[in-house]
Amino acid sequence: MNEKSVEDLTQAEAAEELARLAAEIAKHDRRYHGEDAPTISDAEYDALRLRNAAIEQLFPDLVRPDSPTGSVGAPPAEGFAKVRHAVPMLSLAKAYTDQDVVDFLERAKRFFERDKDFDIAFTAEPKIDGLSASLRYEKGVFVQGATRGDGTVGEDITANLKTIADIPHRLRGTGWPEVIEIRGEVYMTYAEFQALKQRSAAVGGQDYVNPRNTAAGSLRQKDPSVTASRNLKFFAYAWGYTTGDPAPTQYESVRKFADWGFRISPLMIRAKSVDELIAHYKLIEAQRSSLGYDIDGVVYKVDQLELQRRWGFVTGEPRWAVAHKFPAEQATTVLRQIDIQVGRTGTLAPVGRLDPVTVGGVTVVNVTLHNEDYIAGIDSNGLPIRGEEPIDVRIGDTVVIQRAGDVIPQIVRVVLEKRPDDAKPYRFPDKCPVCGSPATREINEKTGKEDSRRRCTGELICPAQAVEALRHFVSRGAMDIEGLGTENIDLFFNNGLVKTAADIFTLKDRRSDVQRALAERREEQARQREAASGKTRKNARGAEERNFEGLEKLFGAIDARREPELDRFIFALGIRHIGETTAALLAKTFSTVEEFIRVGKETAAAEDPHTVFPSINGIGGTVIGALVDFFGNERNDAVLDALLAQVRPKPYVVSIAAGSPVAGKTVVFTGSLEKMSRGEAKAMAERLGAKVAGSVSAKTDLVVAGPGAGSKLKQATELGIEVIDEDAWFERVAGSS
Repeated sequence: MNEKSVEDLTQAEAAEELARLAAEIAKHDRRYHGEDAPTISDAEYDALRLRNAAIEQLFPDLVRPDSPTGSVGAPPAEGFAKVRHAVPMLSLAKAYTDQDVVDFLERAKRFFERDKDFDIAFTAEPKIDGLSASLRYEKGVFVQGATRGDGTVGEDITANLKTIADIPHRLRGTGWPEVIEIRGEVYMTYAEFQALKQRSAAVGGQDYVNPRNTAAGSLRQKDPSVTASRNLKFFAYAWGYTTGDPAPTQYESVRKFADWGFRISPLMIRAKSVDELIAHYKLIEAQRSSLGYDIDGVVYKVDQLELQRRWGFVTGEPRWAVAHKFPAEQATTVLRQIDIQVGRTGTLAPVGRLDPVTVGGVTVVNVTLHNEDYIAGIDSNGLPIRGEEPIDVRIGDTVVIQRAGDVIPQIVRVVLEKRPDDAKPYRFPDKCPVCGSPATREINEKTGKEDSRRRCTGELICPAQAVEALRHFVSRGAMDIEGLGTENIDLFFNNGLVKTAADIFTLKDRRSDVQRALAERREEQARQREAASGKTRKNARGAEERNFEGLEKLFGAIDARREPELDRFIFALGIRHIGETTAALLAKTFSTVEEFIRVGKETAAAEDPHTVFPSINGIGGTVIGALVDFFGNERNDAVLDALLAQVRPKPYVVSIAAGSPVAGKTVVFTGSLEKMSRGEAKAMAERLGAKVAGSVSAKTDLVVAGPGAGSKLKQATELGIEVIDEDAWFERVAGSS
């Protein structure tokens, strides 16, 4: 960007600058709104628009026909039907300082200063960082939904929007206009974003960058079932075309939306002074990281609709509203080191070590570097992800990092002008840093492309993979062995007491060695506490007695898992691409561990595995390939034989009772179940012919809610879904379970 101040530009320089800004802003609009892949931060983008506006104000005769000032968003993407908005979806003016907010209120008061009867009020609400959508309702029925697009024409995404539980297919209550376009923001929570990243990583899928882009991409899927699987959310906060105002004020109108079945922001308030507005801004800013979703500011609007209409619009923006933006949660620091961590499936995950820096009130010392392509500055298709050309990340680089809520910090850009002269391109290891085995990038059979992740081929001989595999084996969704958390697994592994899963079940035979390892750890922890506090130990005998009781409890917990459910056992094996759902499908198909192993080995030995492995709905080539790799590895045979000498998985039996009252229904269990575990509840419902879902949607038939039920219970209530407690569940299925 030209660093010359706007006031010092000549006429010719101003014209040249406006041409460059128009082209650059249009490019970034396409990347952000059309492709969901921005290459600069919001703050950098806002700076471009502010400079453009300042030049146009000083040189009004130079305003271009393609000026960004009047533009909103980007042209609609190809592949969707176009929808012309009856009322344009405009952008908002920006406020960056408290003084900007003072100026906004002063302009309002000056405009209405002759209206002595008007007592001007304003609303304040969080500005959600998602994808804007407009929902058209006719006679209370949702008939069409569209994206913002360029503000005038958007994309028809009705089918995808109908998969979002927060969007009612039919308005509740009464008093809604004959026709109304409800507008709001589609977004993804941090929790759902992290869950999606984990699911994708488990099957070697794409690496998602942030919740906003992921939500936008999810909403533009050709297959609505993909959108449905992403568990998107929607907040309603405005309206477009309508045959009648919902209420006389902005605040009351939005409250009406809640009555009609929409989610609205609980942080919306009505205020009359600038002090109240700014105080609420600071309150929301303080809560920003704990909300569970992205917001990037607070929106203020004149409350009275009649005053909104009278004040009107300026090019592309309403005069009666402004968005008070938060300072960007970014900071500049130096990348000092790149470490490689090895996961359970052998993935080599690079982590950047930074000079400590505070971002959004949190001290950041690590940053994810995803994979070697990310370090090289390209995506899975070889396209640049930082700037027009690939810009790699090197040790010693000054980098700008960004953090939003609980999302792991990421590098936004590299400050090339500060790159040390001796900085060299990072060479990603082709050998595992833990065991020395070759680390390779697999070829995707369908696309012919290399996987973006490099993996260690050492498998069971790799200590890093072995430890991660043991942690997974005892985890809650797998064998669920109480007392064998990360700390104890690491201790027993490092002391040579547990190398494979079978060793867990023979720990009791090495009781004295286990006691010694635990005692040595306690001694070391006690010495550390003494050094820190200067106090000596007391009641050592009582502590030893408690530790003995804890050891017996651990052995008991291990013995209690010698007859696991078959689906838990299959999941616990840690076979790549096989999660809990797939493990349940395999268990249901093969019924016994013997049959599962027999088919697995025959599949691995076959010239064409697909001719041996049965056709199972929900299981494709990726999972079959993983089973071939697992059962085709002779080293796994010995481990599996040793494990089955210690445990006996129960047969998986599904016998749907005749006349089951829940057969064919979709059931969701939520809250704390007191009479059965979540796994037992799921198994019981499936035996009765029900489908058990993890989230509430319009397709849910029944919700069983225990104490502490939260958002799922609320969602079910809003959707009018039947909700019963645990006792009522047992009464309903009595005699058929």
